[in-house]
Amino acid sequence: MAPKLQDEIKQTKPFATLEQEAMLNIERTAALLGHQLEQELKPYGITPTQYNVLRILRGAGERGLCRNEIRERLIAEVPDVTRLLDRLEDMKLIARERDAADRRLVNTHITRQGLELLDRLDEPVVEFHRGQLGHLGREDLRTLIDLLSRARQPG
Repeated sequence: MAPKLQDEIKQTKPFATLEQEAMLNIERTAALLGHQLEQELKPYGITPTQYNVLRILRGAGERGLCRNEIRERLIAEVPDVTRLLDRLEDMKLIARERDAADRRLVNTHITRQGLELLDRLDEPVVEFHRGQLGHLGREDLRTLIDLLSRARQPG
């Protein structure tokens, strides 16, 4: 049996509520898995959030997306998407250009260099995720996905 969160964090008192224990389990799991992903991506010179932006832009295709569309699609909220995009542009992984029809709009596209980086990362990241969660099995993974989706819905 897997160790309980209470034991992992060396907490001697019981949790105040079952909801608190569940929430802290979600946070602890996300923190541990997220840190592992950070370490996996570090040799490639990008963060998980930068990786997320590149995947979003690859999925958007040639049309690209404006800053707000990218922000809405990110897995984690980011306080300053403009600075995030600035860094990716400095790394030559994305390019931005003003829309010809509406000069107020700036579209962001993934560059060839960004696509090449994602191509190199696709298989290692899939294998990495299998290593993180594959031991749960397909049925448990489906249950976990469903429970997490339900947890994100308003009460």
